[in-house]
Amino acid sequence: MSATTVRTAPRPAALATGFGVRAAARVVAVPDGRGSTGLPVLEGEGPFALRRLRPAGREARACLVGAMSAPLGGDALTLSATVADRAALRFTTTAATIALPGRTGAPAAYDTRLDVGEDAVLRWLPEPLISAGGSDLRMTTRVDLAPSARLVFREEQVLGRAGEDTGRLVTRLTVRRAGRPLFDQELAYGPGAPGWDGGAVLGGYRAVGQLIVVDPAFEERPVERTLLGETAVLTPLAGPAALVTAVAPDALCLRRYLDAAANLMDW
Repeated sequence: MSATTVRTAPRPAALATGFGVRAAARVVAVPDGRGSTGLPVLEGEGPFALRRLRPAGREARACLVGAMSAPLGGDALTLSATVADRAALRFTTTAATIALPGRTGAPAAYDTRLDVGEDAVLRWLPEPLISAGGSDLRMTTRVDLAPSARLVFREEQVLGRAGEDTGRLVTRLTVRRAGRPLFDQELAYGPGAPGWDGGAVLGGYRAVGQLIVVDPAFEERPVERTLLGETAVLTPLAGPAALVTAVAPDALCLRRYLDAAANLMDW
């Protein structure tokens, strides 16, 4: 068996304009022909600094290291990852991402695109996003899965740093499996978002997150609806998937909920 070769044209450096920074990062994971996974493409611009970590069995590991403060108001950031057929990738970050206000008052955009092939596995486990006071961030994530792909996707937001109000944060997460919608959710917090802090949404809490697990094995062994605490629940989705949603007073408590759920599902 020979390893897959991926060729890509060199990317230009991040573009700084009067309205913010335009930057992109890309990860490609492929089988290396020796029972593990290689990373032939690991490239980033501006605030994106990507590093290889020690692999674990079949799984390649990549980490994002923040090279500069981002996203600031006016920035446009794009992050993509492709996991080829029969490859496995675990993606993490070294620290929380902090959305900060820019000089112009323009919103920032952070777009993530993930593609996972047949019999491939992606564990997407970044540290939380912190919405600092005065910031305005529009964040979109789209995940496309092959029918036999497996996914663990964690998303956490902390609304405001210690002692400050939150900024405005609008997030949309879309997951498609075999070309069909599996999950599509948009959430809005902060100034201009009606009812976001009420009892029907956050109820005064400032940390919110979700964990999505997609596994073809759930077709025969679906997860059971489980209350994980007063403010966290595990529910099956209409597909071989499960969703954990949680709110908490702080990021540490939120992570405990999500980790407990992952352990419950043996992920």
